Amino acid sequence: MKSIDPKNFKVVDKIKLSKIPTLLDIDADEKEKEVKLDKVQAKLSKLQDVMYAHNRYGVLICLQGMDTSGKDSLIREVFKEFNPRGVVVHSFKTPTSAELEHDYLWRHYLALPEKGKYAIFNRTHYENILVTRVHPEFILNENLPGIEKVEDIPEDFWKDRIEQINNFEKHITQNGTIVLKFYLHLSKEEQRQRLLRRLEKEKHNWKFSVSDLKERGHWEEYQQYYEEAINKTSTKDAPWYIVPADDKEMARYIVARIIWEVMQKHADIKEPELPETIKDNIKMYKQQLENES
Repeated sequence: MKSIDPKNFKVVDKIKLSKIPTLLDIDADEKEKEVKLDKVQAKLSKLQDVMYAHNRYGVLICLQGMDTSGKDSLIREVFKEFNPRGVVVHSFKTPTSAELEHDYLWRHYLALPEKGKYAIFNRTHYENILVTRVHPEFILNENLPGIEKVEDIPEDFWKDRIEQINNFEKHITQNGTIVLKFYLHLSKEEQRQRLLRRLEKEKHNWKFSVSDLKERGHWEEYQQYYEEAINKTSTKDAPWYIVPADDKEMARYIVARIIWEVMQKHADIKEPELPETIKDNIKMYKQQLENES
């Protein structure tokens, strides 16, 4: 299997999604990819335990991609070795009536990871500049001042939202949250095949939604708005990584490997040491407990 360099997936310059492959030419079979993922999983799990004890950082994993890009299965496979107390998954769907009584970032602030924990956003705050751009009528549900109809949305509305999202991520990274954003880059043909499989295999029928076909009809619009969002919000402290997603197993390994590489840069994450006053008396405490038997 050819080596994977996480830096190759990081967005550091302006990108064109149509120029980026959705499938890597990797000389590896399914078993080899599974073994590679298992090894990274184990290392991430151990590191997460240390991070939990260290209690200084939280990690926010943001997953975005078109329908069927593999977000759910990626979460299941990459994080299955984590201690359940150390990782929380949030799947953001259409805002509830209660959520709509607040600004659009409110529910995402509430879901941020505690120190020592991972939070995974399955669909993220970026839906507010993706889905709402394709369907601007959704903005009307937010009951914003001065916006009674779609035509009232000002020209700089989306530019302002992008700036607000950058400020949101800047704020949380400056306060101890490590942010990694992954765009699962799926081809339109691969999505077609995955949707067909959902219809052809009875056990997968439940995954199919008519809305998947409706949103597929907006493919080019989504590609345009994803490209703009990625180009304008991939920053030094909250970068985007574009992960080829036509091969699910490979995508999982790439995401896990990137997380591992990034976390290695935080060399200060270590298990806390006992205070000297306790260290000096360990023998006494041990004898005290042994004498109880």
